[in-house]
Amino acid sequence: MTIHALQLMIHYEFDRPAGAGRQLFRILPAALTGAQTLLSAQVFVDPLPASRAEFTDFFGTRVIEMSMPPGLNDLTLTLNARVDRPEILLAPDFSPPLADLAAQIGGYRWLVGASPHHFLAPSRRIPPMPEVEHFARATVPFGASTRQTVESLGRALHAEMLFDPTATDVDTAPAQAFAQRRGVCQDFAQIMIGGLRSLGIPAAYVGGYLRTHPPPGAARLVGADAMHAWVRAWTGTAQGWVDFDPTNACFALGDHIDVGFGRDYADVAPVVGMLRMEGKQTSRLSVDIAPEGAA
Repeated sequence: MTIHALQLMIHYEFDRPAGAGRQLFRILPAALTGAQTLLSAQVFVDPLPASRAEFTDFFGTRVIEMSMPPGLNDLTLTLNARVDRPEILLAPDFSPPLADLAAQIGGYRWLVGASPHHFLAPSRRIPPMPEVEHFARATVPFGASTRQTVESLGRALHAEMLFDPTATDVDTAPAQAFAQRRGVCQDFAQIMIGGLRSLGIPAAYVGGYLRTHPPPGAARLVGADAMHAWVRAWTGTAQGWVDFDPTNACFALGDHIDVGFGRDYADVAPVVGMLRMEGKQTSRLSVDIAPEGAA
């Protein structure tokens, strides 16, 4: 077992007492058969919400729903979890040539949340993007398998884009981020998804956490880990879904902790909802992930 201790802290402060509101949190690590086991999870909220419930959305993501009372000056949410996420070896490539993928998609008869049919068409945040489509087609090696195509596009995008947390915000369109060749993991993922869909490859947006590694000899920094986003692509009946992280140019095999997936960021946003408020709001978020027993 490879057990990770995970702590997430989200803190809000309000200029003036906030009114009542309702929030949805997608922050709980997922349970993935054979890949990720959630051993325990506790979520603490201060002040206490007026009500709290939990449900599972269409794509299988656990969602915490809270109604917040009026009069809040600040709000702190803390998640403590233990996750078994072992290192996974990359399986041999059993995916079909890209030209044969459409027939396999057509033969898939189920419409459950993980059906490839939900992830082939443009979505609200990932519309058709001609410049991205042109870039994606130029990256496909001659005679490539579907998985090779996914990897080639992810690595090409990593080489083309600069990670820049000041260049975009949560509402920046992926076409704009690609035009300026700068962005964060959300931008990398949504651009890659748009490119894959333009090639006929179903692609989903995955939200979760990423454990980082300090340089050799350096101490691990508490809070240096991050909420993260990457891509899940359907590569045929035999291979199924594979996860690729274009921000880091790698398959997601061990340090990526899944929360959930959807058609784009809107389906997996960690916090959505509303609070009635006047004035400004400030927020802080920190994530700390460490192998259990690490100092």
